[in-house]
Amino acid sequence: MKDQPDSSPNLAVDSEIDRDVCKLVHQFTHRLDVHVRRVAEALDMTPSQVIALRELSDPITARELATRMSCEPSNATFVLDRLEQQDLVRRQPHPTDRRAKQIVLTAAGERRRAEALDLLGAQSPLTSLTAAQQQTLRDLLHTMVTEVV
Repeated sequence: MKDQPDSSPNLAVDSEIDRDVCKLVHQFTHRLDVHVRRVAEALDMTPSQVIALRELSDPITARELATRMSCEPSNATFVLDRLEQQDLVRRQPHPTDRRAKQIVLTAAGERRRAEALDLLGAQSPLTSLTAAQQQTLRDLLHTMVTEVV
């Protein structure tokens, strides 16, 4: 069937498309960064603290949090120290690894996380897309960042 579009991945990318995609991804990333900064300001927190709260959906180690935040473990530890000082998280023994600690939200941390998620969801750059478009964008980005080179 010659009329069917080829669904195999392209081996080469048109330079104009490459340039446009790079520019658009950069602009989108900037909009997301501005949005997170506004949420952080509204919550009297740093953007890194807001991102950490977003990622603390379940008990995890500091190393796992660093991976989710795309930062070095020492940076995640610094953020966790500040969140712990604010009584938003606590470190507890890991149930299966005696060498590790798990990070869990306190009751105040759960409330602050809910606030952060509400604010992050409101006026997000993603709100201009339908739910199906948001899922498609997520899936496309996932494919692009997990592809083996």
